[in-house]
Amino acid sequence: MKKYDVIIIGGGPAGIITGVTAKKQNPEKSMIMFKEEEKGLVPCGIPYIFHRLDGVDKNMMGPKPFIDLGGEVINEKITEVNKTEKTVTTEKGNVFEYEKLVFATGSKVVIPTFIPGYELKNVFYIKKSYEYIKHIFEELKTKKDIIIIGGGFIGAEVAEQLSLNPNKKVTLIESEEFCFSKAFSKELSQIATEALAGTAVNIKTSVRVKEVIGKNDVASSVLLDTGEEIKCDAVIMAIGYKPNTELAQNIGLEVNKMGAIVVDNYERTKVKDICAVGDCSQTLGFLTGRMDHVMLASTATAEARVLGYNLFGIKIKKNFTGTLAVFSTEINKIAMAAAGVNDSNAAEANIEYVSATFSDSDTHPSFDETNSLTVKLFASPIDGSILGGEVWGGKSAGEIINTISLAIQKGVTVFELVSFQIGSHPLLTSAPTKTVLIKSAEMIINKISKR
Repeated sequence: MKKYDVIIIGGGPAGIITGVTAKKQNPEKSMIMFKEEEKGLVPCGIPYIFHRLDGVDKNMMGPKPFIDLGGEVINEKITEVNKTEKTVTTEKGNVFEYEKLVFATGSKVVIPTFIPGYELKNVFYIKKSYEYIKHIFEELKTKKDIIIIGGGFIGAEVAEQLSLNPNKKVTLIESEEFCFSKAFSKELSQIATEALAGTAVNIKTSVRVKEVIGKNDVASSVLLDTGEEIKCDAVIMAIGYKPNTELAQNIGLEVNKMGAIVVDNYERTKVKDICAVGDCSQTLGFLTGRMDHVMLASTATAEARVLGYNLFGIKIKKNFTGTLAVFSTEINKIAMAAAGVNDSNAAEANIEYVSATFSDSDTHPSFDETNSLTVKLFASPIDGSILGGEVWGGKSAGEIINTISLAIQKGVTVFELVSFQIGSHPLLTSAPTKTVLIKSAEMIINKISKR
């Protein structure tokens, strides 16, 4: 039986970044990662496999950076953990001993057993599996009428990409009034849904799937609660993910009501020398302090860096105390992003805010490639601290939301933001005289001064 200083279970973004960071800080420590498949996928890139990337190979992700630093990788599933003996056992019966154990087991798709017909042939799921996604990529080549259930990021992005293929009719079914409603405000959700409606996707919102109907055990249509029946030759379920924590629960690790492993600010469980990071571990809202359900690679890797630095003793203080849930996407050439508070989640959490919206172009002057750009900023009416933001329009929305995210984490106020020194170029940014982020901050200051 071989002993390692660190054993990591899982080879997704959280596992890889934990291993890379920990190995850089502790090159003398022996570390090994167990992952079930040799090849992995970039999770956020999966929708683009179905058209823009035209296959799985351009979206591969693997632990090479970890291996290059001296880490080892074995493609075997861990089936048992003995926390008393500090050992793990693989499906092939191989046993390894650890000093530190990291659960980076990620998340798995929600299987809607409450929808009759969920198990029929040609009912697919967006699993984070190279072999599975490769399989359904090939299967969908011959399918013409495809129904996607779920209008979150994955469902909507997959729908858009599939609709770009010739001779495919794609229908998206969403139970809420608008798509993206769990991440965006109602205003931005409507903008995003209208952008998707501008593609070839047929969108049906405010309806639920009552049953997937099959002929000879193969999905042939979907029955809605309105009584409408839509014919199909494939169904894709995209209704969400849940923490993959069965192995952790088997050894008695505490999980929260969402099934995520309970950890402290440094990703440590209540069992000595066992940590958990990424989608399988719990998150707390940055502003609310409540249990959250955010599963993003960006969040996972932020947590992984914290764990990697502090795995053998706290070296770097964790500089954030919860998740902001920074989301971004692009639908029909319109970029959209959100972080922190917005109109919808502020009401749910009873957070007071002042907001302002400013729109302009993303270059100056106007060029052929110029796009509109809008920032909606949310701030505290008491001290002006930035609480959240939404950005939509040109591609720079993705980086502007990252700036807003940092401002939220560091407690920047709108009063400080007006002296934000920026780099400006006609081809790259809004005009310095009317930078959208700064102008929205000025508008909030004006509102606060009048309260």
